[in-house]
Amino acid sequence: MTATDSGQRVTNPLAHLDAETIERLGKEFDAIHDEVYSDLGDRDRRYIKTVIATQRQLAALGRVVLLNSRSRGAWVAGTACLGMAKILENMEIGHNVMHGQWDWMNDPYIHSSVWDWDTASTAEAWKHSHNYVHHTFTNIRGKDKDLGYEIMRIDPNQKWHPVYLLQPFYNVLLMAFFEWGVALHDLDLEAIRRGEKSTAEVVEDLKGIAGKMRRQVVKDYIGWPAISAGAFLLTQALTAGGIRQPSTSRIGNALRRFGGRRGRTTSLAGLADRVMPGAESTFLRTMTANFTANIIRNVWAHGIIFCGHFPDQTYTFSQDEVENETRGGWYVRQLVGAANIEGSPLFHVISGNLGYQVEHHLFPDMPSTRYAEVAPKVKDICERYGLPYNSGPLSQQWGQVHRTIARLALPGGKPRPKPGPYHRPPHSRGEEPRPSEAARFRGRLPADHPDAGPEHSLGGVRVSPPPRDA
Repeated sequence: MTATDSGQRVTNPLAHLDAETIERLGKEFDAIHDEVYSDLGDRDRRYIKTVIATQRQLAALGRVVLLNSRSRGAWVAGTACLGMAKILENMEIGHNVMHGQWDWMNDPYIHSSVWDWDTASTAEAWKHSHNYVHHTFTNIRGKDKDLGYEIMRIDPNQKWHPVYLLQPFYNVLLMAFFEWGVALHDLDLEAIRRGEKSTAEVVEDLKGIAGKMRRQVVKDYIGWPAISAGAFLLTQALTAGGIRQPSTSRIGNALRRFGGRRGRTTSLAGLADRVMPGAESTFLRTMTANFTANIIRNVWAHGIIFCGHFPDQTYTFSQDEVENETRGGWYVRQLVGAANIEGSPLFHVISGNLGYQVEHHLFPDMPSTRYAEVAPKVKDICERYGLPYNSGPLSQQWGQVHRTIARLALPGGKPRPKPGPYHRPPHSRGEEPRPSEAARFRGRLPADHPDAGPEHSLGGVRVSPPPRDA
């Protein structure tokens, strides 16, 4: 089977595999998943609890440092701590917990059915649009709504429309306000336009987004700035006015501007000038720091997600190509529809281990910390079955993504060349061939075990690949 566009043909990566081989490949991927699930235990539990504790400590440290946000050094340090805390909360904690990666612990708090995150999307809407729709129909044109997020043309097979001329510009806005773009995307605007979503459902979703917006505004733009301002006033009182502050107050200036020269107004303006300038400055600087931390988180999340899905190496599929898809075929589509981002261990933690996007798409419910362990096994399968293993440094993946966004804003465009089958680096080719994972693994979970395969039904994990063969 092939996909065509502008006269260029891209061969389906399964074309050289017969049905029996694809079935065997699917069993090997199942075996990798089941081997990890049979081994989960204390070290995994310690990891996620340590990450959660670290994230909370970073957030607390950022908030405390920003009590002195009038200091430039404190502003930078507090913003950096808070930005990193928000990145960890969204990427390595929220995204992965709501995938059901830690449901096996049966922890009453760290569970996909109860976890909510510090972002604009509601947990339920995101779990449906992401866990089910995206991870089930990955890169199937017309079914995977994350393929360009319904507002971008990122594949030449997508029909061009004049609105795409603006996508390099609104992509910049999407980077900065990514959480809000995702929240609107989760509404499923296409279903609304087609009348497939009732008014009651839309109203319910909008209420959820409004609630998340209200909490973020109150927390980041009113509550914590007010606490910082209160801390300044308290310190100023304890030091008998020993902290330098501006000579006039914004509130005082407003009273004079709108209240004229009446005695009462002048007195209130004078009081505001004596008490409020430093508090006002602290409030605004803390609010700006919180806003900046949210932007940092949004830009980072946008970059990691786009680089894991839209670089040149990834394949997209027509609905005809995946008709009657088997479980092995589903695994291969996940394999070639994603791309890894190479980096250090710290990079992988702050990217939510989505630098291993290939492994995440193969095993979305597997604890993220195990992706590095299973990556060599996935590469081994790719080499033995003649399949690509998409990977590249962040600079390469980021550059390819934004080149695609710029080029496909215009009519036309051709699919970029795809990588060939994976081969081990030359220094490792002299090693003895290893047996397949399916042959090596003897403690496999029964096929009907609730943890057997990425489709297990606990919590919010609702990805739906074809069933295992009996």
